[in-house]
Amino acid sequence: MLRSLLALVAILLLLGFAGAGGVVYLFYTYGSDLPDYKQLADYEPPVMTRVHAGDGRLLAEYATERRVFVPVEAIPRRVIHAFLSAEDKNFYEHPGVDFPSVMRAVLINVRNMGSGRRPVGASTITQQVAKNFLLTNEVSFERKIKEAILSFRIERAITKNRILELYLNEIYLGYGSYGVAAAALNYFDKSLGDLTLAETAFLAALPKAPNNYNPQRFPDAAKARRDWVIGRMFEDGAISLEEAEAARAEPLTTISKKETEFVTADFFAEEVRREILSRYGESDLYKGGLLVRTTLDPKLQEIAKKSLRKGLHEYDRRHGWRGPIDHIEGDHDLPGRLAALNVPSGPDNLRPAVVTAVSGDRADIAFADGTSGHIPFAQMRWARPWLKGQKVGARPSAPSDVLKAGDVVYVEPALAGEDEEPYPDGAYALQQIPAANGGLIALDPHTGRVLAMLGGYDFSRSQFNRVTQAYRQPGSAFKPFVYLTALDSGYTPSTLILDAPFVIDQGPGLPKWKPANYTRQFYGPSTMRLGIEKSRNLMTVRLAQTVGMNKIATYAERFGIVDDLPESLSMSLGAGETSLIRMTAAYAMLVNGGKRITPTLIDRVQDRHGRTVFRHDTRDCPDCLAVQWNGQAVPNIPDIRESVTDPGSAYQVVSMLQGVVERGTGRRISEIGKPLAGKTGTTNDSFDTWFVGFTPDLAVGVYVGFDTPSSLGKGETGSNVAAPIFKYFMEEALRDRPAIPFRIPPEIRLVRVDSRTGLLARPGDKSVILEAFKAGTVPSGKAAVIEGQSAEGGEDAPESATGTGGLY
Repeated sequence: MLRSLLALVAILLLLGFAGAGGVVYLFYTYGSDLPDYKQLADYEPPVMTRVHAGDGRLLAEYATERRVFVPVEAIPRRVIHAFLSAEDKNFYEHPGVDFPSVMRAVLINVRNMGSGRRPVGASTITQQVAKNFLLTNEVSFERKIKEAILSFRIERAITKNRILELYLNEIYLGYGSYGVAAAALNYFDKSLGDLTLAETAFLAALPKAPNNYNPQRFPDAAKARRDWVIGRMFEDGAISLEEAEAARAEPLTTISKKETEFVTADFFAEEVRREILSRYGESDLYKGGLLVRTTLDPKLQEIAKKSLRKGLHEYDRRHGWRGPIDHIEGDHDLPGRLAALNVPSGPDNLRPAVVTAVSGDRADIAFADGTSGHIPFAQMRWARPWLKGQKVGARPSAPSDVLKAGDVVYVEPALAGEDEEPYPDGAYALQQIPAANGGLIALDPHTGRVLAMLGGYDFSRSQFNRVTQAYRQPGSAFKPFVYLTALDSGYTPSTLILDAPFVIDQGPGLPKWKPANYTRQFYGPSTMRLGIEKSRNLMTVRLAQTVGMNKIATYAERFGIVDDLPESLSMSLGAGETSLIRMTAAYAMLVNGGKRITPTLIDRVQDRHGRTVFRHDTRDCPDCLAVQWNGQAVPNIPDIRESVTDPGSAYQVVSMLQGVVERGTGRRISEIGKPLAGKTGTTNDSFDTWFVGFTPDLAVGVYVGFDTPSSLGKGETGSNVAAPIFKYFMEEALRDRPAIPFRIPPEIRLVRVDSRTGLLARPGDKSVILEAFKAGTVPSGKAAVIEGQSAEGGEDAPESATGTGGLY
C-alpha cells in the first residue's frame, strides 16, 4: 500500500515536472520573439481629425477608422458591466487567462464534437487586446499560445482599467463603428450615457460577430443575442430581474444617425488638409485626432460662391452657346437613356435634361428621374452660337435655332420672365458650364485670416485651386506697388508724369519695345493719381524708369508678390507671375497701414488631449485668460507686425485706389455706396483679368481666365469681367455693415487740389479733390515733370523684356 502510494506520488511529481518543463519550453519557444507589449501603456488608438469653420460648425473629417475615443473613466458603468458579462465576467480576477473558462470550453467542445455546432471560445478581454493590437487573426495553436503569453505580460505591465479602455475603444462593432462610442451613435444616434439597458446589451452582443447580428439583415438573431447578454447581466448581479424583463420586452430598433451638418467649402477644406498633411504628416492627419479651428466665415463663403458663379455665367453667356453636352438619337425612352449616360449634375440647381420636343416658343425636356418641364424661348434667347476667338453668331429667332430633340443640356429653374413675372412650376432656363474659370479670396487685412476662398467654379469638376495654385500675370493690378515705391522715394500723388510715346530699342535683331495705353492715346503731363486711376501704362513705365526697377523688385518681394522679380521695365506693368492669394495679401498690407501679414486658413490646432500645438496669433496676452470681467482694464495686446512701408505712403496709395473706384477703371464698384478701393488688371490680349480691392477691414481679390491660357475675347477686361464679381461679393458682404471711412495716419494732411494739375485749388476751380500729402510735401507751385527716357539702343538703354506689349 505504501509502495503504491509512493509510486503514485512519484508519477505525479514526474508529471508535474514534465508539465512545468512543457510550460517553460512553450514560454521559451513562443515567448522569445513576441511584439513589445509595453507599448500598450502609451498606445493611442487612431482617432479622426475634425476641421471646424470659424463659427464652430464642422467643415471636414479625416480618418482611416471613424472612432470616437472615450476614457474609461467616462464610460458608463452599465456599458462596462454589459461587456464584462458578455465577454469576460472574471476580468478583474484572472491574470490574463481565465483557466476555469478554458477548461469549461474544452469540455463543451469535446462533448459537441461531430454535432456541427460552433466551437465555444474562452478568450478573455486581455487576450482579445493582445490579438487585436499585437498579433494577427490567424487561427492556429501557435497564435493562441502567443496570445496567452502576451496576456500574462500585459496584465503585469498595465492596469486592468487601461486594458478595458483599449478594448472598448478599439473593437469593431459593425456599421463602420470602431469603439463603443461610435457604435452608440451609428446604431442609436445616442451618446453612451443616453443608451437604454436593452441598447447597451445589444452593443455588448456584437464583438463576437457584428455582421451575424446585423439588426437589419438578421433581426431575430440580433434580438436573441441581445437577450442572452441581458440574461448574463442578471446572472452576474449587474441588473435586477425587473430590469432584465423590461429590457427583453423592448423591441430592437436602430435609429439612423442624423446627418452631420457640414459647412460646404471644398477648396478651402482641401487647402487646410494639404497644410495639416505638410505640417504634421499623414499619420497625424488621419489617425491623430487633431482638432483644427479654421478662419472660414461660412456666410462670406456662401456669398463668394454665388458671386463667382454668377460672374462666370454672365461672362460665359456673352460669348455664346457652345452646343449640347451630348445627343441621343431616336425618341425611345429618352429619360431612361439619359440616366444611362450618367451625366454629372452641375453645382447648385444645374441638372442635366434631354430635349423631347421643340415648338415655336419652347423646348420640352425630361429628366432622368422621369419628371419633365420646358424651356421658354426667352430663357434661351441668349444662346447665340459660339465662334472661334470668343466671338458670337446671329441671335436666335426660334427655339429650333438653339436646340433639337435628343439634345442633352443643363438647365436650372427659371425665376422670372422678361416682364419680371415669376414663371410657373416646370419652367427652366438653358445653362452651360462656363468654359472660363476663376477664383475669389476674402481675408482680414489686419491678421491675414482667410475668411472665404473659392478656387474655381466647381470643385467636383476641377480640384485645381486658382487662388493658391494658379500663377498668372496680374497686369495693372501690380501698378500700385510701382507708385508706392515712388511715394516712399519722395514723390507725391500730385507729381506730374509725362504721358507720351515711349520706345526702347532692345538690341540687334529684336523689335523695339513700345508700351501703349489701353486707349492707344497720349495725354501729356498728368498727375500720379490720374495715372493709377486711369491705369496709364506709359506713365507707369516712365515712373518705374525714374525710380528704378531694382527698388520696385525689392518692394515686390517685400510685399510677397514675386520672390525674384526681373528688373526689366515690362515688369512694372505686371508681367511677373503671381497668385491671387499673394496679390490680395499685398493689397491688405496697403490698407492696414503697411504692416506685414501672413495669410492663414488655420487659427489653431489642438492634439487629441486638447493641447494647443499651433496658433496663428503668437502674441502673448496673460490678461486675456480671465474667466470673467470684474472691472479690470481691457487687455493691451502688443502689435508685433513688421512694417513693410511708411504708413503715410500706404495711405496715399489707398486714397488713389479709392479714386480708381470713384472716377477710374473701377467706377462700377462705387454703386455700392460705401468706402471702397481697388484696382483692375488685364493682361495682353485679355488672357487674364483681375480686380483686387478692400474696405478698411476686408480685402478681396478676384481672378478670371482660362486654365489653358487664351484670350477671354476682345474688349474683356478686369473692369467688366472680374470687377462685377467683386461688386456682387461686396454688395452682400457689406449689406448690414456701417460705412467705415479709411483710417488716416496722423502724418497725413488732406489738401484741396485741382485733380488735373495737382496744384493747390483756387477759387472757381471745378475739378477739386482732397489729396493726401505727407507733412512738408504740399505743392507750393509748378513742379517738374517726370519725362523718363526713351532709348534707341546702346549701353544706356533700359532693360525690357520682350513680348509684353501692354498690360492694362
